[in-house]
Amino acid sequence: MRFHLHARAFIGAAIFATSTLAASYGLAASNDYRFELVQAQPAGAGKTTLSVRLFRVPDSKPVTGAVLFETKSDMGPSGMAEMAGKVSPLPSGQPGLYRFQVETGMAGKWALNLGAKVQGEAGTVRGTVAYEAK
Repeated sequence: MRFHLHARAFIGAAIFATSTLAASYGLAASNDYRFELVQAQPAGAGKTTLSVRLFRVPDSKPVTGAVLFETKSDMGPSGMAEMAGKVSPLPSGQPGLYRFQVETGMAGKWALNLGAKVQGEAGTVRGTVAYEAK
């Protein structure tokens, strides 16, 4: 009888450990996602249109339907992080592609800092893309 109790306890612990491990591998971490600059294009005096792709790193699949709640642009790459640009979202016809117009005001190296919520992901996906404003 004693052996039976130990065997049952061991089997229960094994099932718990396996299910916990499987659950942790089944959930993606926010660092499994990445933003990448697709295009930076001049859009008039002091304005730049950016196309940014959000994808899942393990399989390179685009992420659709993400809610981008943080969009900030500054001249951090040029050593002038206090210089900020106004960011406005633009429509996009491609899945996983997010477009923005940034009022940079001056040419130079800029950064677009992004924060997004991805469906099924508990954490916030954050990323920065650098671009050249002309």
